[in-house]
Amino acid sequence: MPRFRDDLIERLRARQARVGVIGLGYVGLPLALEFAKAGFETVGIDLDEAKVRRISSGDPCGIDVSRAEIEAMTASGRLVATTDFAQLEGLDSVNICVPTPLRKTKDPDLSHVVSAVEAIATHLHAGQLVILESTTYPGTVDEVVRPMLEATGLRGGDDFFLAFSPERVDPGNTKWTTANIPKVVGGIDPDSTAVAQALYEQVVSTVVPVSSPSVAEMVKLLENTFRAVNIGLVNELALMSHRLGVDVWEVIDAASTKPFGFMPFYPGPGLGGHCIPIDPFYLSWKAKQSGFESRFIELAGHINSGMPRFVVELVVAALSERRKPLHDARVHLFGMAYKPSVGDIRESPAVDIAHLLQRGGATVSYTDPHVPIVKHGDLDLETVPCEAALEQGFDCGVITTGHPEFDYVAIVERSDCLVDTRNALKGLSGAHIHRL
Repeated sequence: MPRFRDDLIERLRARQARVGVIGLGYVGLPLALEFAKAGFETVGIDLDEAKVRRISSGDPCGIDVSRAEIEAMTASGRLVATTDFAQLEGLDSVNICVPTPLRKTKDPDLSHVVSAVEAIATHLHAGQLVILESTTYPGTVDEVVRPMLEATGLRGGDDFFLAFSPERVDPGNTKWTTANIPKVVGGIDPDSTAVAQALYEQVVSTVVPVSSPSVAEMVKLLENTFRAVNIGLVNELALMSHRLGVDVWEVIDAASTKPFGFMPFYPGPGLGGHCIPIDPFYLSWKAKQSGFESRFIELAGHINSGMPRFVVELVVAALSERRKPLHDARVHLFGMAYKPSVGDIRESPAVDIAHLLQRGGATVSYTDPHVPIVKHGDLDLETVPCEAALEQGFDCGVITTGHPEFDYVAIVERSDCLVDTRNALKGLSGAHIHRL
């Protein structure tokens, strides 16, 4: 039994430990806030000086947390935001919540994780708990994180504790939050799992221990690969239904009446967000390293990535009915975020659609109450209020995000041509409406 385990567990349960979070984004800031609310002295570390200043003044930076709670925790001193990695030296636990994007070659980019682990290694001390939450491929903790930390001379499981716990944050979801989404935890040994479990039990309603970091790493990839593959399937069915002249949305609604053996997924203009478009490729990349070809994942990725181009084809066809070429058309997008009620445009298919339309010669504009500006590649746009967009008019409108703030009845009544990629106009009719 490691000499540090019982002491750390006791201080965690008494909430006397000092905890830290590296990365104050959509995962790290809500987690840090929960630690602070539970009574822990919490240090949040981020490289972005502007973000640190804003959080320190009580600004949640557009992340799904309460401004009042951020203000209260920073004012009380229980939550401190900083860019100073030297603060790691005085912490009992550290959670790594940094981005893990893909390179252009679809290979994992662990540069942010490596930088965070290097910083921790510089200040690692005996009895410390380190948890990686960033989504990654199975084996990252054992093959990357542990060797870097053990290069200090301290031994994992004996001198420090190490675990993986996948983040499961769903931006914009008010029902399932950091506090009540079950937390999967897998340590490099039973003691690491026990210590990590003791930490999370102070702030999360349910903790699910598993046998290893690799199992925990695989859990997150399975969850999002499951969604990506099923969305790819229903997107292919949408393409097929379009050719056959069948309403795929009606098909899904009817199939959903079956009380067993069916789970509805819905087509759309493509995958967006921080997880579903990215995570499956972490898994397929790792599989390739083992000589295994993940055909379902690759095929789903191919179908999903082609949806923005299909949407543009629908726009071209809709404009052609009005004898209007794309290169001379004004196309207005309703929604730029990747999902309703959020301001996140990471991997958003609406951005891809805007690029394709602009490259086709169209004049592109958009309305999104959550996204004031879009600067992405050759796109440099500002949101236009919905009323102003309808007043100015456009040749074709495209529903790219189903924001509840949109007045869809007004959009239908005051538009000459619409392409609906989200079934947002369900129940509304008109010859000028073209559905995915």
